[in-house]
Amino acid sequence: MIKEDLQVSYDRIRPYIHHTPVLQSRQLSAMVDADVYFKCENFQRSGSFKIRGAVNAILELSETDRQNGVVTHSSGNFAQAVSLSARNIGVPAYIVMPSNAPEVKKAAVQSYGGQITLCPPTIEDREKNADRIRLEKGATLLHPSNDINVILGHGTATMELLEEQPDLDYIFGPVGGGGLIAGTALAAHFFGKNCKTIGGEPAEVDDAYRSLISGKIEKNETTNTIADGLRTNLGHHNFPVIQNYVEKIVLVSEAEIVQAMHLIWERMKIVIEPSSAVPFAALLKEKEPFKNKKIGVILSGGNVDLANLPF
Repeated sequence: MIKEDLQVSYDRIRPYIHHTPVLQSRQLSAMVDADVYFKCENFQRSGSFKIRGAVNAILELSETDRQNGVVTHSSGNFAQAVSLSARNIGVPAYIVMPSNAPEVKKAAVQSYGGQITLCPPTIEDREKNADRIRLEKGATLLHPSNDINVILGHGTATMELLEEQPDLDYIFGPVGGGGLIAGTALAAHFFGKNCKTIGGEPAEVDDAYRSLISGKIEKNETTNTIADGLRTNLGHHNFPVIQNYVEKIVLVSEAEIVQAMHLIWERMKIVIEPSSAVPFAALLKEKEPFKNKKIGVILSGGNVDLANLPF
């Protein structure tokens, strides 16, 4: 059933998204002794993969629910995706953002018509404010990562990648709230040919790594990472998918994230945000097991403040 759900989701959202390019760099492939294909969701509408899940979830709502609007909490990319998707479908969008979200992302949300509420930068504050708005407006809460329709929508990026490169051995993706890596893993399993999924996660927010070890959802005490899109926790919908379909999670340091981001800018001439660099940083760090393999890497987004590049 999951394979059919993924296909239905892709057919549903296709008119609302870009079919993003898959790029290669001989130099970057040579660095890891593998054949690497980058799925460039930094070229996606609203600047990241998140519009895939946002559109899918909104299109699943009844007409009455659409009239009451949607609410979400996000540090930026899902906020932008929901705002743009809601505008295109004709739905009000209420967006809770942490006060330390990048200014470029706040500005983008406003430009797409999202109504922003700022809150302290904790998961608890984000959830509390989103729930308050849900009750006040009668809006439907769209979770950035722990929503089945969001997960299915996110999986369509991997479906597109596998359409172009059907023989991939592995796909690397970033791990934050778990929505993208869960969708990636489902699509790799059902549409790939024995294609395995590897997650990359900042060592500073290693809750998913610890969750796979303990068998229960762990939390982070701090959110001290440059990868602002990965500062969230796993949820009860995506964690079982990750347990069943993700091969392993590789932890990377802040310096390794910046190095990967810089390499992609330098060698591929494209700008990605720090969260996007995490899966390639993971491949660079543990390249030996993947030597001579055919590997996909999800570059999840490009919404970075160019005035504050870390290199």
